[in-house]
Amino acid sequence: MNYFNLPLEQWTNDFVDGWLLPVTGEFFGAISNGLRTFVDGMTNLLIAIPPELLTVLLVLLAWKIAGKGVALFALAGGLYLGSVGLWESAMQTVAIVMVSTFISVLIGVPFGILAATNKTMANLVRPVLDFMQTLPSFVYLIPAILLFGLGNVPAVIATFVFATPPAVRMTTLGIQQVPADVVEASKAFGSTKWQLLSKVQLPLATPSIMAGINQTMMLALSMAVIASMIGAPGLGSVVLQGISTVNVGLGLTGGLGIVVLAIIMDRITQGFARKL
Repeated sequence: MNYFNLPLEQWTNDFVDGWLLPVTGEFFGAISNGLRTFVDGMTNLLIAIPPELLTVLLVLLAWKIAGKGVALFALAGGLYLGSVGLWESAMQTVAIVMVSTFISVLIGVPFGILAATNKTMANLVRPVLDFMQTLPSFVYLIPAILLFGLGNVPAVIATFVFATPPAVRMTTLGIQQVPADVVEASKAFGSTKWQLLSKVQLPLATPSIMAGINQTMMLALSMAVIASMIGAPGLGSVVLQGISTVNVGLGLTGGLGIVVLAIIMDRITQGFARKL
């Protein structure tokens, strides 16, 4: 039952067309150009490295950090991506995931530290994180397209919004779970706030922070198919093409490629966390 008509749609469009785009267009354009250069540079670097060499380096890294089983899987995964002709698409996806994860961690971890050490900041950050996690993923695409156009840049922005909350929450949780007696002992020995944070809280919270980074990376990879709807290249576009043409084989091939990347990234980051 409609008691009154709230013209929210009209207000939003007037705000966007009358102020947001004319006033902030150049600002977001500069951000878009910087991110595009970053992502394109990462993509070109990964594609320029011979697939055989990159696979060997990945296998050695997996063996050193996560063990022989993960190294064998990384070898099989590299052979699979090359044999089905998805190596370049996989590198495009990896570049977007790496850039998105880097930005999410760069912003998320400091905000997690602030939220853990400042109650006011925690009260401000919590509803923002709730909003970021509960808003449907497709809704992120609308402002991303509006402000950054089509391609890999809006994909990075949308992925950043979707994947950042775990980095913030797990960092906050890790610092808050540092035993109180350890904190009190550190204060008793005359530690400053910075020394307490850098030498006690952060080292003890490292497993939780690494778990947050791992989840951030997995969420960034899970956005591959959704991001392909706004022109992001990579394995997601392969899956989307398979869906749009009802090509089951193509969709399965691209989907398995995403699974391969997800397992390799997950096991390597978990192994790195155990090493720390």
